[in-house]
Amino acid sequence: MLVQAFEEFIEFSKNFYFFTINRSMNYKNIEVEEDGRVFTIRINRPEVLNCIDPETNEELFEAWKTFRDDDDLWVAIITGTDRAFCTGADLKAWHKFVLEQRVNFPRKNAYYGPGFGGLTRGMEIFKPIIAAINGLCYAGGLEIALAADIRICSENARFGVLNRRWNVGLGDGGTQRLWRVVGLGRAMELILTGKEIDAEEAYRIGLVNEVVPAEKLLKRAKEVARRICSFPQGSVRMDKEAVIRGIGRPIEEGVRVENLLFWNLLLNRDFFEGPAAFRDKREAEFTNESEKLRDVLSPDLVRRWLDE
Repeated sequence: MLVQAFEEFIEFSKNFYFFTINRSMNYKNIEVEEDGRVFTIRINRPEVLNCIDPETNEELFEAWKTFRDDDDLWVAIITGTDRAFCTGADLKAWHKFVLEQRVNFPRKNAYYGPGFGGLTRGMEIFKPIIAAINGLCYAGGLEIALAADIRICSENARFGVLNRRWNVGLGDGGTQRLWRVVGLGRAMELILTGKEIDAEEAYRIGLVNEVVPAEKLLKRAKEVARRICSFPQGSVRMDKEAVIRGIGRPIEEGVRVENLLFWNLLLNRDFFEGPAAFRDKREAEFTNESEKLRDVLSPDLVRRWLDE
């Protein structure tokens, strides 16, 4: 009975999708590029130092959804045009936007997003994300960078919570992510003083992983992206999700989450290919598919699990 139910669930899940990929959207304020498995999103408002207005935010949200839901895209790079990565919110546009919202907008937005840059809230992506920080990275731009997994910046990059001077707080993850990256003391200094730091200082305190010449920034980001793409993606995404979901949990709970995700990975046929290739002393042939569960989960195997 249980085996039959399990088989029916597998068959049902093959055709069960929650999303529609929108590839036809015409973007006005951002540019997107697919280079093999690498998806690059570029904020393209250089005349205002790539600050983000509500329209741009919606475009970024749609772009991130495309990346999240497209099985052919494995790693994303977020960057900006010309001399700025992103200098935060377009305060003129957002001031007008907020005044036009209903009373329940703040609570609804806090829970459902989309967050700033379409990424900081209400968007769970367990594929790797690289921020290629090509210049000025202030306020909300810093919050977008902190939402990435790896941060690589150009030598002319600068960082800071410069919104401090306008009485605008960090509403999209800055107070929660910055201290996890650089430590509480340094985070509090940057947040409370509005201090601006350069690329060298950002590297010294661990805010960025690497500093490269400006002309080599995107090339280096794609090198890192392709390295990640060279691995089977099931374990890459599992480990990222385990890290994210483990934040703030006691170690016992975090390890339990990690172990549950590990056993979920067992449902991926590529889980068996890696150890088999190691055993047979051959190159592994990964498919990066998770739908063909019946190919590896035979009724006999399920019975053995249930018996044990």
